[in-house]
Amino acid sequence: MSTKDFIKKSVLENFTQYSTPKLWVALLAALLMGVVIYLVYRRFYTGVVFSRSFAVTLVGMSVLTCMVTLAISTNVVISLGMVGALSIVRFRTAVKDPMDLLYLFWSITTGITTGAGMYLLALTAAVVMILMLLLFYHWQERGRVYIAVIHYTGQRAGDDIVRAFGRNKYVVKSKTMRGDTVEMVAEVFCKDKELEFSERLRAVPGVADVTLIQYNGEYHG
Repeated sequence: MSTKDFIKKSVLENFTQYSTPKLWVALLAALLMGVVIYLVYRRFYTGVVFSRSFAVTLVGMSVLTCMVTLAISTNVVISLGMVGALSIVRFRTAVKDPMDLLYLFWSITTGITTGAGMYLLALTAAVVMILMLLLFYHWQERGRVYIAVIHYTGQRAGDDIVRAFGRNKYVVKSKTMRGDTVEMVAEVFCKDKELEFSERLRAVPGVADVTLIQYNGEYHG
């Protein structure tokens, strides 16, 4: 077999004309999987402000990626042109949350797999992703981390504050002393949603105010 025959058999003959039913099935599957990704993203979102536009983008990204995959798999000329066109595209949108990248790549890979006709692979990957998110979400819900900012006066008040934390795990992050006034910043892990320790802190003689800020381990500036 000559080199020309090998290239023709291994590459050119693998590109076939698309069939309309196959095209509609692939696009519909990509749309349904994109909707699943949208629902999962909305359910497990833990950021400050939910971006509906980004969530809808996940659905559109899945469908468009499926369309590109279908176009590439049907014609060698289109595939070469598509590779050249995509190589000069630059996306400037900043993604602040690393979890958004996870959903973005999930949407893109779902479009690729559905466009290639690998529906079982796309469905299996979706099940694995949902189970992973459920596991980590359940682990996160077992307790919450708060940043406690406490202003007080007197050394005795500082000792009483430490005792007021009780069995809650805490780590003192900083202490700022301005004359007799002290500002303490502590990271407190609390399993109790009623936040009883905050009432004990307020009851300590010498405490001026207590500020609690829920903290999930990420800061998005």
